[in-house]
Amino acid sequence: MAKTVKKVFSTLTEKELKVFKTLNTSAKIQDFLETLPINFEEKRETCFSPRQVLKHKKAHCFEGAVFAAAVLMFHGEKPLLLDLVSAFEDDDHVAALFKNAGHWGAITKTNHGVLRYREPVYRTVRELAVSFFHEYFLDNGKKTLRAFSKPFDLSKFNNQNWVTSGGSLFYITKAIDDSPHEKILSQNQIRKLRKADPIEIKMGKITQWKPPTK
Repeated sequence: MAKTVKKVFSTLTEKELKVFKTLNTSAKIQDFLETLPINFEEKRETCFSPRQVLKHKKAHCFEGAVFAAAVLMFHGEKPLLLDLVSAFEDDDHVAALFKNAGHWGAITKTNHGVLRYREPVYRTVRELAVSFFHEYFLDNGKKTLRAFSKPFDLSKFNNQNWVTSGGSLFYITKAIDDSPHEKILSQNQIRKLRKADPIEIKMGKITQWKPPTK
């Protein structure tokens, strides 16, 4: 592990280190994220660091992706994110990228029955990003996925203690929003899109975690 990377993890507690060491495959990281309730941000918007994810024992999609990227970096891989950008009326989604045998996969945190883990079977990041396309629609069936980011390397923030920060990581969300993205569709393709079927819409409403009762 390079000195700069070692420094990022130098202040992890023994308990935190145990978690990081145990999660030594992409599948184990995904399985761990599945045990965490979704972060519904009941009181305010949050952007937890990996340390805060472990502390609060919950995460939304961005927090889960950053946590996964941190664990991948701990085990010698690049901490890469993929930003999936939707049409203005829908939410974006963020995943952590990894490679195996030259192919791309993704670790994700979501409350839905879709937009989930991707096995490393995709030759390019575009192939992987487009695999989410037919799962990305509104309740009216309108398909909304429009663009994806180039692999976004979190190691550029290693001097800002993004892994163990006690503050919010909104500066990372802004940076990935401002990073280069590639469009998926032309305007002509958008005009010709068919809406999702009613059965797809019904299946898309399945959720894993229910919001806490007030």
